[in-house]
Amino acid sequence: MHEAVVGAGTPAAGALGQGAVAPAVTETHLDLPLFSRGKVRDIYDLGEHLLIVATDRLSAFDAVLPAGIPDRGRVLTGLSAFWFGRLRDIVPNHFISTDPATFPPAVHAQRQMLAGRSMLVRRLRPIGIECVVRGYLAGSAWKEYAATGALGGEPLPAGLRMGSRLPAPVFTPATKAQTGHDENITLPRMAQLVGADLTRRLREASLAIYREGAAQAERCGLLVADTKFEFGLEGGEIVLIDEVLTPDSSRFWDAPAYAATGSTESFDKQIVRDYLERIGWDKQPPAPPLPPEVIAATRARYREAYTRLTGGPLPEE
Repeated sequence: MHEAVVGAGTPAAGALGQGAVAPAVTETHLDLPLFSRGKVRDIYDLGEHLLIVATDRLSAFDAVLPAGIPDRGRVLTGLSAFWFGRLRDIVPNHFISTDPATFPPAVHAQRQMLAGRSMLVRRLRPIGIECVVRGYLAGSAWKEYAATGALGGEPLPAGLRMGSRLPAPVFTPATKAQTGHDENITLPRMAQLVGADLTRRLREASLAIYREGAAQAERCGLLVADTKFEFGLEGGEIVLIDEVLTPDSSRFWDAPAYAATGSTESFDKQIVRDYLERIGWDKQPPAPPLPPEVIAATRARYREAYTRLTGGPLPEE
């Protein structure tokens, strides 16, 4: 029987006391064929289905850090399941279940570890395009606008600043890189890659999902500055896959703080990036260990995003 690997720097399960934080799960080894192991997710091949396990691994500047962030994988899975349920009337998705009782018998002994961090999904042919939607100027969008006055090759009004709300959400696709960073592309380039009709349908679906998700988030006091979606094909139908509107796939800002001061502090791993910049790490592997206070602050940030978006606390393990 294979078990999960507990991350370095986290307490052993037997050492947990009342109110203690459960150890981070940084790797899994299940008695199932491994489909792929990414920066965060271990994906297992079930034939027509996949079992996606979100670990607590954390990467920054393209390097996986030695210690995980407890609860991170459960936040990513819980939020994705929440959004799949809310958005299914806009576009179908691949989600089946997060209940370990529906998983293959070979992993029933690991049900406690898998609970909350695993999804059973339909296996589909992915479309190799990152469907990015931006509602605010940030990241590479701000850099492009500052240099050219445009976004995705389309002109924007003059005088916008870092963090400015865009007149309307903008679809800015990117090619999905296996390693390194994704590359932003124009709509004409996307049409060359996947066809004009599929480009149109992906753009319309992405904008519709963004509008619904951004409206829900704003009611919860969060702004969705930008986000990315991934889709697969089932026959000729586009299907939403992977993760949806999580702190990993989206840039969330606190709405009251943004209104008061223009703050663009994100609900993600920015705390970790700031720490690594502060200590002068050269961004070459191996990544340095994180101090307990940085791990705790990052965990709290992820959990807060979950609570605010769903209206309830992250279920305890």
